[in-house]
Amino acid sequence: MLRLGVNIDHVATVRNARGTPWPDPVEAARVAEAAGADGITAHLREDRRHISDDDIARLMEVLERPLNLEMAATEEMQAIALRHRPHAVCIVPEKREERTTEGGLDVAGDEARIAGFIAPLAEAGCRVSLFIGHAPRQIEAAARTGAAVVELHTGAWCDLGLEGKSAAQRGELEGLREGARLAHSLGLEVHAGHGLTYENVAPIAAIPELRELNIGHFLIGEAILRGLGPAIVEMRRRMDAARQSE
Repeated sequence: MLRLGVNIDHVATVRNARGTPWPDPVEAARVAEAAGADGITAHLREDRRHISDDDIARLMEVLERPLNLEMAATEEMQAIALRHRPHAVCIVPEKREERTTEGGLDVAGDEARIAGFIAPLAEAGCRVSLFIGHAPRQIEAAARTGAAVVELHTGAWCDLGLEGKSAAQRGELEGLREGARLAHSLGLEVHAGHGLTYENVAPIAAIPELRELNIGHFLIGEAILRGLGPAIVEMRRRMDAARQSE
């Protein structure tokens, strides 16, 4: 089965807009679990613009499903991950000025440092993932670092519109398919995420090598209109339908 990881970052964004204790991202995580999420993702940014250190501590205490801690490859974040030892750590690129993660890690250009960064996390029992684009050189470099997982950045494909609209869109989707095949052949577990919605999730969910999708902003937006539980149930339904029609 294709797993669904629900990213709760933007529950914290709404909370932080008013400086109140609510809405509580930890409570949202519990709702997501009850609705069928297979895991919870939270990005602890260096500037703490949404998820806080206390959120991570509380998530580790109450979650029944695995926590996937997204973070930059910094000494501070490594120390936090080693203290909490979440099930998974996803290393992402991070820039203070960006609204959201704009692309994948340049693993090929920083391979030795990233491999050294991963080693103590893996030794501590964390399943380490690298958030990357689908370029073969990045996937091949990721396989040499000791990471167990790669998460393919789907944002560029999502930004191009629905399948079949343009040659660029079709080429980007084929790049993701080929990247998933290559990563799987190299022994990596393959995940994907960024920008996925009800309308565009099916072609990604249908990629057979994928084992997990991580979706956040869209689901939190839908939660305002229909509730978080129903939004997750509908995404799960669409993912399953796409996988069954492979």
